[in-house]
Amino acid sequence: MENIWNFLGAIPWWGWILIALALIAIKDIFFNREHTIKHNFPIIGHFRYLLEGIGPELRQYIVANNREELPFNRSERGWIYASAKNGNNYEGFGTDQDIFSTHYIFINNAMLPYKLKEDHPNQSDSGFIACAKTMGAFNKRKRPFRPASIINVSAMSFGSLSAKAIESLNEGCKEAGAYHNTGEGGLSPYHRKGADVVFHFGTGYFGVRDDEGNFSMEKIIELVEQNPEVRAIEIKLSQGAKPGKGGVLPASKITKEISEIRHVPIGKDVLSPPSHSAFNNMEELVDFIEDIAEATGLPVGIKSAVGKLDQWKELASIMSKTERGPDFITIDGGEGGTGAAPPSFADHVSQPWIYAFTDVYDIFLREGITNRIVFVASGKLGFPANAAMAFALGADCINVAREAMMSIGCIQAQSCHNNTCPTGVATQNKWLQAGINIKDKSRRVNFYFTKFRKELLEMTHACGYEHPCQFTMDDVEINLSDKNLAKSLAGTFGYHKEKVPFEGVQQQLDDPNLGAAYKRTKVTTKEAETEETTPHNKEE
Repeated sequence: MENIWNFLGAIPWWGWILIALALIAIKDIFFNREHTIKHNFPIIGHFRYLLEGIGPELRQYIVANNREELPFNRSERGWIYASAKNGNNYEGFGTDQDIFSTHYIFINNAMLPYKLKEDHPNQSDSGFIACAKTMGAFNKRKRPFRPASIINVSAMSFGSLSAKAIESLNEGCKEAGAYHNTGEGGLSPYHRKGADVVFHFGTGYFGVRDDEGNFSMEKIIELVEQNPEVRAIEIKLSQGAKPGKGGVLPASKITKEISEIRHVPIGKDVLSPPSHSAFNNMEELVDFIEDIAEATGLPVGIKSAVGKLDQWKELASIMSKTERGPDFITIDGGEGGTGAAPPSFADHVSQPWIYAFTDVYDIFLREGITNRIVFVASGKLGFPANAAMAFALGADCINVAREAMMSIGCIQAQSCHNNTCPTGVATQNKWLQAGINIKDKSRRVNFYFTKFRKELLEMTHACGYEHPCQFTMDDVEINLSDKNLAKSLAGTFGYHKEKVPFEGVQQQLDDPNLGAAYKRTKVTTKEAETEETTPHNKEE
């Protein structure tokens, strides 16, 4: 035995490396039955899989240029990071965009910009821009709601996002005066940190379901009565990432906390079916909306991706004839979002936001009922120029999801569906979540929203208007093709949006239905003077 130990001790360090490599080679050649590359090229084949594993990171940081990546390129992410950190979000030496590319948009500025009067409410610090319309005003809901911010957090549930991410978003929304959509995972304690809340449910009725998984009116009444921060209710018909597809919440992911929030059993897979059990057609949907609105007193809306238009026409016709129906409509783009989905759905099912929204808005415009509805736009619109285009098309509010995730640290690792998000935003892994500082991240949400609104407001004034709702479809042009390189939105989509009733920002401030969470932000962009002035467009 002593001789063996002496022999092993005499082997140099490089000898041990050769022995290890030899063992790996033997394993690859004689015992590997899964990977042909490793079998045919032992040892070397492992480098192929290593490079494949880190390929996205190599492309993101080394190979791709500033405007090349999808779904959000480096320049877009950089603007969000810089804004969220209250840093320098400007760029120098002119644009590096391909301004002749298809779908590139141009905002037509006025020769003389809008001039603020001396007694005009000061928007320079908070970037205050409330929604020009009030949800539930036409249908005379008991508790109508005017969102205090035109940019808000879209539906992302606790479970898909971590507890700390949800809490950071809600705290940030409270400071920015924005509302926070719960997503379909139920109302968690992390959604109840002071911001206005839009309670959202889908086909699984999580949080408002009975023991059989059906919708419970008693539970939604109880939820609204016990949580006054809930200001509106949204029924998800479908979402952009996977319209018309259900899902399964595996039993392994259902913790005691998630079980209580969603009202689902522990130890059993929970099904979210493709369609609702509470209604079967448009007339029943309208009845369902009115029943919830009557029982809760809150505005009730719907969220949907868009494909076929026949049922949208039916809904608009019913609303026109009966003066009943949703108080707001959220149009989700088919570009895909935070929800994990098969590539066939995310890539091909339902229309991109710009086609979806214009098709639906035109239907309601023909019925003459657009001013009864608050139109909420959702689909990569978390940038001021994109928002200006959305308002010109008829949007009244914008919901952001992935952009809000980036404001709290998301680096577009695209591992949301694997529970391995490296920044702790889209994972339930406690270790990965531990890096999220809620106080710091909530400030970043506030800064992102504030700087977004301030820049959009400056663009609005440059075009001669006081509020983004005053944008018309002739104020924005879009590149189409070589024959007609650029056309106005009106010329492209064949309609003019209806003029939005707007009596001035002061009238909004005096509205008793203004979102309760709105207040002058404690943290304003003026604090940039005390922050670092170097660019903050880097990731975490």
